[in-house]
Amino acid sequence: MLVALMTIGLFACTTSVGAAQVNASPAASESPSSLVREVVYNELHDHSQHGFFRYWIERSSHTGTSLEEQVETADGPIARMLLNDGHPLDPHSTQQEEARLQQLLTSPAGQASRRDAYRVDEQRIGRILALLPDAFVYQDEGENAGIRHLRYLPNPNYSAHSVEARIFHAMSGDLWVDTRAKRMQCLEGHLTNDVLFGFGLLGRVNKGSWFRMMRVQVSPTDWKTDQLELHMSGRALIFKTLARNTSEHRGGFASVPALMSLAQGLEFLEDTAALREAAARVAPAALTVKR
Repeated sequence: MLVALMTIGLFACTTSVGAAQVNASPAASESPSSLVREVVYNELHDHSQHGFFRYWIERSSHTGTSLEEQVETADGPIARMLLNDGHPLDPHSTQQEEARLQQLLTSPAGQASRRDAYRVDEQRIGRILALLPDAFVYQDEGENAGIRHLRYLPNPNYSAHSVEARIFHAMSGDLWVDTRAKRMQCLEGHLTNDVLFGFGLLGRVNKGSWFRMMRVQVSPTDWKTDQLELHMSGRALIFKTLARNTSEHRGGFASVPALMSLAQGLEFLEDTAALREAAARVAPAALTVKR
């Protein structure tokens, strides 16, 4: 049930929009609805034509923190854990991580399942992005330093026809757009009411659930997830409690060859694994690759 909002986390922006006022750009004179349509078009085009990158991911949750390095391949990303709760993996954990990766590389069924899951996620992202122009009404909050701020509310004339659409459509929040590139720089939203399924018997996403996604430009044409906050709670199938509280930061973006296989992606990670593990960083920036 929460998968729609968890999937949104593949998109993001930056925290600061600056304080200095700038001259109005052409995008500043566009209606909010027209601007959102252009932004969504650009995001969907990038989603289907994007480059491939390597980067670190630091995740924090109630179970602790982890740091991993990830490489994007034609069959989806492949990642290797580097730190657990701020410490390098012990020999046993290192052996488990190696066994996990080798099992993936030697299992055709596992690779096929991974490709299918990646394809489904990609399709879901496209569906959620496509909701933005029609599922909400937008209020212009002005432009600051080339960043246009829009506030959004559910469009009462829009009918959601899927679980993910119902959850997303129930959100209210804010969208920040880079007016030069016409790209989504920041998106955040929250539920002001419970979202019920089957009068609450089949499921519920709780009021107060919220997310924040931030993006950063990593090449002339590519924008990548920089930060994600996801704090969702609810219930599925009467008794099963759903909770998702995650903070995620990404950085050290470096381009890699396009359309690598999973095996090639793992080899690419191993090329610098010793260097990165030796860094045993204090801050994630220590893992940035120099090119």
